[in-house]
Amino acid sequence: MPVELVEITMKNFEECLNLTVNDWQLNFVAPNCYSLSEAYADKVSVPRAIYADGVMVGFIMYDYDADKQTGFITRLMVDKNHQKNGYGREAMEIVIGRLKETPGCKYIRTSYWPDNVNAGRLYEKLGFVKTGEISGGEAVCRITVS
Repeated sequence: MPVELVEITMKNFEECLNLTVNDWQLNFVAPNCYSLSEAYADKVSVPRAIYADGVMVGFIMYDYDADKQTGFITRLMVDKNHQKNGYGREAMEIVIGRLKETPGCKYIRTSYWPDNVNAGRLYEKLGFVKTGEISGGEAVCRITVS
């Protein structure tokens, strides 16, 4: 099932707000309403709905800081009804590809709660390496872009 990243508009805004994770995952990711508010306020974040076969299955947000020559993947969530299908991985691969194509990008960073074992495994499989840094309680990892 091909995954595509779609802009959040008034047509899909409510649907994005209604995506949710399992109760045990609630502390791992900010609610989508917070992420969309953050993107509106910071004017640099790129929030996108994750679609698979025309169905919204998740949310991802990223940005690029030219001064730091670093892309940041700040949010990834897959709705509890669509997990374990590879959608999060595919969305991450798309964003990683976009950031690698960004002129001047030397690093791609993300972070996750240390007790979120699934996220840690996913990021490792995608080529992220832990930096040893902790930011806001989250373990930071990065890819060095060649």
